[in-house]
Amino acid sequence: MVRLDKFLVDAGIGTRSEVKKYIKKKQVKVNGSSNVSPEQKIDEEKDSVCYLGEEISYEKYAYYLFHKPAGCVTAKTDKTERTVMDYFPEQMRRKFSPVGRLDKDTEGLLIITNDGAFHHRLVSPAYHVPKTYEAVLDKPVPAEAVTLFQEGVDIGDEKKTLPAELTIFPPEDKDGKEQCRAQLVITEGRYHQVKRMFLAVGCTVTYLKRVSIGSLSLQNLPKGEYRRLTEQEVEDLRKISSEKKSI
Repeated sequence: MVRLDKFLVDAGIGTRSEVKKYIKKKQVKVNGSSNVSPEQKIDEEKDSVCYLGEEISYEKYAYYLFHKPAGCVTAKTDKTERTVMDYFPEQMRRKFSPVGRLDKDTEGLLIITNDGAFHHRLVSPAYHVPKTYEAVLDKPVPAEAVTLFQEGVDIGDEKKTLPAELTIFPPEDKDGKEQCRAQLVITEGRYHQVKRMFLAVGCTVTYLKRVSIGSLSLQNLPKGEYRRLTEQEVEDLRKISSEKKSI
């Protein structure tokens, strides 16, 4: 059971003060009746709630895929910088948060949710959730880095990184300059980890983009846009983060 005003806020109808106004104006009906109050208890599975004639569905948790552009920080709020949550409606910013983080200059896939347990499993190294990055480097990555990354890299932390899968692509010509590219799959998320791993083999990352988490990918989602995850996508992410592995 949940209060009617909370039900409406969680459904994205408006802020707490806004939905109280809608209720007062008789714009909200419960089981066909507009004689309702903000504190009225709602059975999420049995009661029918309508706003302006449209039935509202209630979900305790929601999950979004966001294509983070460069130039914004991965945080709920920031006094000086634009955050990833600034791309979402105001009523979502208080309860939703990004899963993990991407650096300000890093682009790509970011999951936004209000499910704390789901959040924890995706970011915890104990669950070994694979995250795939595409990087542009200032120089060719040495071939021996493939084996080194598989064994774990010393990036200055107490422990080496967990085994990672590195793919080195042939250099490409872009605007008359040779562009060195690579793809890296890691299963943890240490501070600046990808950049520090490449730095350990003498390469500086000049561009970085996360393209997938598990089987979830950006596909054709434009930068700065977001969409809800499908039930199957959420279930797939739950499966790959359901069992702890030894570290």
